[in-house]
Amino acid sequence: MLILASASPRRQELLRNAGIPFSVQPANIAEEHRAGETPETCVRRLAREKAEAVARRVESDSVILAADTEVVLDLISGTPLGKPRDHRDAVQMLRTLSGRSHFVVTGVCIAWKGKDGSWQFKDSAETTLVEMQRISDREIEDYVATGEPMDKAGAYAIQGIASRWIPRIEGC
Repeated sequence: MLILASASPRRQELLRNAGIPFSVQPANIAEEHRAGETPETCVRRLAREKAEAVARRVESDSVILAADTEVVLDLISGTPLGKPRDHRDAVQMLRTLSGRSHFVVTGVCIAWKGKDGSWQFKDSAETTLVEMQRISDREIEDYVATGEPMDKAGAYAIQGIASRWIPRIEGC
């Protein structure tokens, strides 16, 4: 059985849509960006830490899937936008992204028990370039009022309501 190390409704939806049976065990780790860490390094590290946290609690030979996503304007020195703390933070993030291209970086880690019974880990990351059209202040306020942006990196869900403002995506 696959264990999803996340409470993310979007990740659960992806697995359900793929017809993959799974259980949910959120990792509940501190998701912090370290100084000097590139977005790719950060999401790979966090995905691995999530998988490791769940592996410490699991007795079975299940496979663990963990992931982390960051939204940044600059891949080298970019500060991640993270999940908004409140309404005002979400509005500010969306104003920052409005009319600009940015990067969505996702790290994934798979964990399984090897032949010797010890946990094995494999992680990777993918970067997607996303173009967001200009969004009016009214549209931003209305969108934030829906609640959709509040638990999303960068304060938007590319597969949700905000998809109407995304004319171009390059990558996965």
